[in-house]
Parts: sequence; C-alpha cells; structure tokens
Amino acid sequence: MASFGENLRRERELRGVALRDIAEATKISMRFLQALEQDRVDVLPGGIFQRSFVRQYAKHLGLDPDRMVTEFDHVYGPEPAVPKTASPSRKRSDARPLLVVVGLLLLAGVGFLAWKTSRPEARGASAEPSAVAVGPPPTSFPPDRVYPPPTPTPNALPPAGEVRGLALTLAASEDCWTAVQADGARVLDRILKTGESVTVNAKKEIVISVGNAGGVTYTLNGRAGVPLGREGEVRRNIVVTPESMASLLQETPPPR
Repeated sequence: MASFGENLRRERELRGVALRDIAEATKISMRFLQALEQDRVDVLPGGIFQRSFVRQYAKHLGLDPDRMVTEFDHVYGPEPAVPKTASPSRKRSDARPLLVVVGLLLLAGVGFLAWKTSRPEARGASAEPSAVAVGPPPTSFPPDRVYPPPTPTPNALPPAGEVRGLALTLAASEDCWTAVQADGARVLDRILKTGESVTVNAKKEIVISVGNAGGVTYTLNGRAGVPLGREGEVRRNIVVTPESMASLLQETPPPR
C-alpha cells in the first residue's frame, strides 16, 4: 500500500506538475517538499508548519486540503496541544485579595440597605399602592391566507424528444486522471480506472482536464467525440459549450 508521501507524488505526476512549480507558487523550500513526498517528517519544522505545507501542496494540485490534512493526521498523529504555563496555585493566591475586597463591598451594601429600609419615610412609602400601567388591549390579526401554488401549464414543459443542455460521457481505456467542471462547479477530480465510465450533465458549459489524453474517449449528447490527444499527453481546460460542441464531434458519414 502506498504511503502518504507516495500518494502526493503520484497525484502531482498525474497532473504533470513539477515540484519546482509548487515551490515557486507556495514559497515552500524544495527541501521540505521533497521530504514531504519521501515521508521524512523529521526534516520538516514542527508545530503548525507541517499541516500548513500539506494544505498548500493540496490546494496547488486542486485536491481537498481538509481531507489531505486529515489523512496526514491519521498517519502521523494529530497536532500536539500547547501546554498551559499558568500555575493553578499562583492563580488562587492572586485571587485572594480580590475576594476579600468583594466580600467587604457586599457587607457594606447589605448594611446600607438595612439602614435605608429602617427609616420611617421608607416604611411609609412602601405602604402606598403602586400604580399599575394598563396597556392597550392586544390587537388580533386575521390569519394569513394560504393560496395553493399555481398549476404548471402544458406550455411550460419542453417538447417531447427535445434535448436541452450538454450530456458528456467519459470512458477510460487506461487509468487516467480526470477533472470535470459543470457550469462552474467541480463534479469530478480523480483517477478513472480502466473500463470505468461516468456521465456529466450541464446546462451551458463543461470544462475537461485529463492527465492521459489518449486513455479516454467521450460522447457528447450521444455522438462520438474527436480524440483529446496522444497517450500520456496532459490536456487542460477543454471548454465544451453548445456553440463549440460541433468542433468536438466526429463527422457523421453520409448515408449510402
């Protein structure tokens, strides 16, 4: 089973990214990046730096940073907690003068309250009835009316047999890293195994990137597509729209 560092290196090589490109983009030393791919965590600085390196490495390759940090913690253990340096006994000793002051203030407040209530004018004032504020009666409102949702008319449905949007089916004849975005949202980013196929639907746009252009074929809305490239060739950001779809389809032979 491949180690954590070997998996990182394999993901990078499948995408055709050089280690120096990651070093220039993330400002992480080549020495630390090589140590990360070789599982030599003892070379890396301690604390939060190790997980920060993993997160920046994953972001540059388009991987999920949180998932990669979780896998790193599973292999090498979670980040150690920072010990507290404060001494409990010192805190208790520092709090004693404050408790004495608070106690004296409470005693003074109780004595003042007892003196205030023992005065004659205070007793006479307490005998008078207090005025009760009477507010206006609560206003009641009729319950909101609930109307049933409008029934869709037959004209709102698309005509029978009409195809809307884009339907892309990818089929792998060899192992191939494949990333697909549908209408701006990433829906696929992994290695398609030999014989595996996936279908992606979009309304306006599909963007395809592959690490082995000769190892995958595709169809668009049921029609065969032209080859994406040679075996082992990396192709990025192939944009498919209703307007560009014709240039990505094989010509249909004329009927005999």
